[in-house]
Amino acid sequence: MRDYEFDRDHAVTPTADHTYRTAVSDRWTAIGGVPNGGHLLALCLRSLSAELPQPDPVAVSAHFLRPATPGPAVVETELVRSGRRFATGEARLRQGDKEIVRVLASYGDLGAAGGPSELLGGPPELPAPEDCVDPLNGRGIPGVSISERVGIRLATVPGWITGTPGKDPRMELWARFTDGREPDTWALAAFVDFLPPVVFDLGATGSSTIELSVHVRRRPAPGWLACVASTRFVQDGLHEEDFEIWDSTGNLVAQSRQLALLPA
Repeated sequence: MRDYEFDRDHAVTPTADHTYRTAVSDRWTAIGGVPNGGHLLALCLRSLSAELPQPDPVAVSAHFLRPATPGPAVVETELVRSGRRFATGEARLRQGDKEIVRVLASYGDLGAAGGPSELLGGPPELPAPEDCVDPLNGRGIPGVSISERVGIRLATVPGWITGTPGKDPRMELWARFTDGREPDTWALAAFVDFLPPVVFDLGATGSSTIELSVHVRRRPAPGWLACVASTRFVQDGLHEEDFEIWDSTGNLVAQSRQLALLPA
């Protein structure tokens, strides 16, 4: 089995009842060298996966209390309830005596999901990934190590990448891990926070997540992920970002909304 960076950098080791030793990596950093929130969330969910009987994170809420730094960390978990269809647990990631992020998540078995379906929307209409543009030309952004691990393809390059924000905080694109790791439900829950904030096209220079809610809807097929990110309201220094992920077969596999803070 191939050793993928996402799996290696999100490994956890049990040290006591409901406690896991891990490390915050410097290979998943955002602007300013700060570890990405999706990376921290993935560490929490990996720990919860060892505690809960169901395999798939379905509904996740993460509150980011302070920035993390690369280095050792501990995740403490608690089983809140285990039912027939869903199990719910809480995870707290700590560095030293400081709590960094707290996560509440409900797990289920999406492989056994069934029931009425009615979709009133669909995936973005994108050219095939090979017909789209790599805005970074195969290179990462200096100081943003996550850009080396998540590749993106766009039909058109947004203005903020060329230094002229277009005032259109919506982005449709293909994305996947650059080392070829295929998506799964654990990765999807983190992937919603792996891409550049769309408020960059409004001239913002950064965005710090306060709370992130994720709904994983289906196990994804292999291949590129079609993503849609948008912001509608920037108010008093705060903005929301809505995110959709559709798999290579056109199925909706994840949705999220986050509330984030713009730099002062």
